[in-house]
Amino acid sequence: MQTTQKETRFMKDTLKLRLPFVHYRIAYQDFIQGAILCCVPLGITAAMVKILGMPIEVAVLMVVINNFFYLGHTSLGDPSIAGWITAGVPLYIAYLTGFDPGPERIQALIALQVLVGGIFLFLGVTGITRHIIKNFPVSMRAGILLGAGFASLMRVFDPGQPFFAKIPVSFTIAALGSFFILFSTQALRLRKRYNWFAWIAGFGIAPGFVIGYATGLITGEIPMPTGVFDRVFISLPIGEMVSGFSALGVGMPPLELWMSGISLAVIAYILAFGDILVLETMIKDCNETRTDQKIVFEVPRNHIITAFRNLFQGFAVPFLPLCGPQWTGGQALVVNRYKHATPEQHPSYWGGAASLFWGMSLAMVFHPLVQLILPGKLIGFGLTLLIQGFLCVYLAFSICSTNVQRGIAGVMGAALVSANYVKIWDNAFWSGPTMALVVGAILYFALEHDFNGTRQQRAASS
Repeated sequence: MQTTQKETRFMKDTLKLRLPFVHYRIAYQDFIQGAILCCVPLGITAAMVKILGMPIEVAVLMVVINNFFYLGHTSLGDPSIAGWITAGVPLYIAYLTGFDPGPERIQALIALQVLVGGIFLFLGVTGITRHIIKNFPVSMRAGILLGAGFASLMRVFDPGQPFFAKIPVSFTIAALGSFFILFSTQALRLRKRYNWFAWIAGFGIAPGFVIGYATGLITGEIPMPTGVFDRVFISLPIGEMVSGFSALGVGMPPLELWMSGISLAVIAYILAFGDILVLETMIKDCNETRTDQKIVFEVPRNHIITAFRNLFQGFAVPFLPLCGPQWTGGQALVVNRYKHATPEQHPSYWGGAASLFWGMSLAMVFHPLVQLILPGKLIGFGLTLLIQGFLCVYLAFSICSTNVQRGIAGVMGAALVSANYVKIWDNAFWSGPTMALVVGAILYFALEHDFNGTRQQRAASS
């Protein structure tokens, strides 16, 4: 069977390895952004220590290994800035605490993560999700974007969260500086007029982070870093990790653990589905802004890479937040810097996308860098939430073309956020994303879908 021209182009564009110094150059500005943001993934270590009963050294090692696996996406041509299935972390914690601490709880996590990997693999190989996304209504797509944006912004401005409660001055200064560099129309003019400003702006959130961090040290909102020079590299307790926290050490989960994890695995995929829609919209926005390079996003490829991350880590390095298809905050940083740079300043999307994780992953290996940056972890985490919220909201409005679409998107976004505060019918399946999809589908078919037009199109094609 001969390969068609379209299939050949697909293989050329999407299945080519992308290796540093061979297919792209390391973008040092994104590398530095990534090094600063190494404090963000390290934030999950506290929950891993508490819930899974592992030493902090093992938790840090697992985070580092997980971060290096993110590079599998860009190395295989997937433009995703990968991450966790973050929205489900409270659900995973609640589920795991229902099992006895020790081997049984680890086995429950192993079964859950492998099941999630199986779902991604099945949908990636069959291509089912690609067809769903292709026909997904614009209004519902915008609703998921709005919900993701609202969720991020509400977390930042919630008085119970630490951003404005504990570090109000330093965080405000960091946020204003970052927003000015990334989104201000005045900053766009300065980029074109002054090379020095374009160079500074190329670092993304790094200048705002540094200014906010320095302000926090001066005001006392951020403690001085300690133990910086205790050692050069982090501890690598690989033997302890394998023997106490992997399938090789604790054994394969029994059948009942596989059965009990199915419903939560489905929920985790539904949560990840929203991230896939956000990723596709951001890449489309990239291609419309920068026409010098075509970035190809293929849902099956993203699914298969995500599947193998979950399958391998599930057995060997079970990871509490699971492995998701995209980290929206990091994606926003890479996309925004690429969009606002010229081809001469930033010739390849892949250089920025890969360099972010090279910087983040390598920084976590060096103990002094980790200790220097950790005191500013709230600033780094808060900035990614703000930028994620801003981009998701404006992209949601930009893809809607009618007021009906905007109205459906607004209601669906509110349902997604509000439903996170309740568990309807005492079942976690009906919280957040599921309710938003149900509400959005009802409104779409009731208010927007043209049933007569659909029937006419079918008649014309038959």
